[in-house]
Amino acid sequence: MNRRDFLAAGAVLGGTVLATVLAACTPNRETTMTTPTPTPQPTEGASSPDSGGRVLLAYFSRPGENYYYGDRIDLDVGNTQVVAEMIAAATTVDVYRIEPADPYPDDYEETVQRNVREENDDARPAIANPLPDVSDYDIVLLGSPVWNVQTPMIMRTFVEGVDLAGKTIHPFVTYAVSGMGRVDSDYVDLCPDSTIAEGLAVQGEAAAQAQPDVQAWLRRIGL
Repeated sequence: MNRRDFLAAGAVLGGTVLATVLAACTPNRETTMTTPTPTPQPTEGASSPDSGGRVLLAYFSRPGENYYYGDRIDLDVGNTQVVAEMIAAATTVDVYRIEPADPYPDDYEETVQRNVREENDDARPAIANPLPDVSDYDIVLLGSPVWNVQTPMIMRTFVEGVDLAGKTIHPFVTYAVSGMGRVDSDYVDLCPDSTIAEGLAVQGEAAAQAQPDVQAWLRRIGL
């Protein structure tokens, strides 16, 4: 890959935002898996879903050095986690955090390089914890950054590892310059027996200010 292609790939790896607001908006408890068939942990939100079915929020988020308006910034908490915790605070969901068995580097450029390798290899990075039993869920909210205009490859590991047939999937993403990118079409291809419904795209640099957009989105999708 030449230098121009490498820099282009790097420009779309994850957005960023200062994460100091999290102490005020993180009432949910993420899942810590200790059994072969884990149950995601419930969170007490502001209201129950109007849909009447259980909702799973599954997300992948990367802290460390992130893109920030053309520069770099170090985050203790990744942008997608900021948005995921806003969602969990606003409605009733069970939360499963997708954590890589081999964590991505804190260094931004090293993560860009690893992501490019994984895409070129059509890799399925291993997930550290056992996958959840999703049989009781009607709706799944899938959260991730947008890397190189598409879903990180670890999201493919997740959706191919659980049975999402017949479920409604709402993607939500944080991004640097791409918006939703190809994430919707990725899930259409990966989950042909699921319904891919309205998603939410939040610029990473503005994640801490995304609560109005999050709440409006949840109202539109009936949560």
